[in-house]
Amino acid sequence: MAPVRNGRVLFNEIPSGYPDPARTTVYDQSKILDLEKEPLEGGFLVKTLVLSIDPYMRGKMRDASIGSYSRPYLIGEPLTSYGVGVVLRSENPSIKPGDHLYGSYPFQEYLVAKDAKAFSVLENKEKLPWSVYVGVLGMPGQTAHHGWKEFAHPKKGDVVFVTAGAGPVGATVIQLAKAEGLKVIASAGSEEKVDFVRSLGADVAFNYKTTKTLDVLQKNGPINIYWDNVGGETLEAALEAAAVGARFIECGMISGYNGEQPYTVKNLSYIVGKQLRISGFIVTSLHEKHLADFHKEIPRKVASGEIKHKEDVSKGLESVGQAILDVMTGKNKGKKVILVSEE
Repeated sequence: MAPVRNGRVLFNEIPSGYPDPARTTVYDQSKILDLEKEPLEGGFLVKTLVLSIDPYMRGKMRDASIGSYSRPYLIGEPLTSYGVGVVLRSENPSIKPGDHLYGSYPFQEYLVAKDAKAFSVLENKEKLPWSVYVGVLGMPGQTAHHGWKEFAHPKKGDVVFVTAGAGPVGATVIQLAKAEGLKVIASAGSEEKVDFVRSLGADVAFNYKTTKTLDVLQKNGPINIYWDNVGGETLEAALEAAAVGARFIECGMISGYNGEQPYTVKNLSYIVGKQLRISGFIVTSLHEKHLADFHKEIPRKVASGEIKHKEDVSKGLESVGQAILDVMTGKNKGKKVILVSEE
C-alpha cells in the first residue's frame, strides 16, 4: 500500500485573546506514513474518526511555564483533546483491529499508540454514532453526571439554575435535574439556543445577552443549586439570588478564558451569610466513584431518547481553527465535533 497523508493540526502561537484560526493553529499535511509497514513496536495503529472541541482547550493555549490542572499545548506540536478512533493494526494483545477506542487523541489522522491503559474500548451496544462518545457519552456528559451525583444533593422543591444550558454539559444537567422533578432556570446565548433549552424541559429559559440574569433569578428563585459554567457577573447574580444553604457547583468559567479583563465578583460575603456550599471539580477526579454508574445508566437513556443532545459537526482537520473560535465565542449550535474521517 502506498504511503498516505497524515494531516495534523499544530499549535502555532499563544493567543492574547480569542484564538485566531489563521495564527493560533496550523493545518499541516507534510507527514506521511505507510499503514501496512509503519513500525508499531508493541503498540497499535489507530485511525482517528472524531475529535472533540471543548472550552477547556483555551486554557491549554498558554505559556508552558504557567502551571494549571492540564498540560499546556506546545508550539509546533499537535493539539490534543478527546476523540474516538478505530484500530487498524495491533501488536498489543489487549487491543484488537476493529476496536473503537475512546481517549485523548492528538489532532492528526493516524497515530501509533503504546499505552493501552490511556484508552477505553467502546462496546457501543446501542449502535450510536461514534461522535456521541465525545459529547453526551464522553467527557461533557461524564462531567454533568459526576458533578450532579457528587454535589447537587437535590431536595423536593429545589430550584436549579444552569448556565450555558445549550452546551453539552449544561444540557445534560438540565435533564438530570428535571428527572428529579426540580424547577430549572437555564440561560443560553441566542434565541435558537434558548429554544433548545426549552425543548429539554427547562421551566424558565432566557437569553443572557438580552435579559438581565439577576432579574430572572429574583423573579423565579431563590435558587438552591447553581451549575456554573461561566463565572464572572453571572456568578455574582447567582450569589445574590441564592437561598440559604444553596449548593454552587463550579464546573467552568468560560467568561474569563479568552484574555478579557477578569470580572471582580463584589458580593462574595454571601458565601458566609447564606451558608453556601461551593464545590469546584475536575471530572477525572470523580471517575473512580461515578464512571461505572455512568456507563450503566446514560448510554441506554441516550439511545432511548430519554436524554437528548445536539451536535454541531465540522468536517476535516482543516476546520479545527474556526471550530475552536466558534466554541469560544458561542457560535456553535450544539456539541462541537470534528469529523476527521469516515470509517
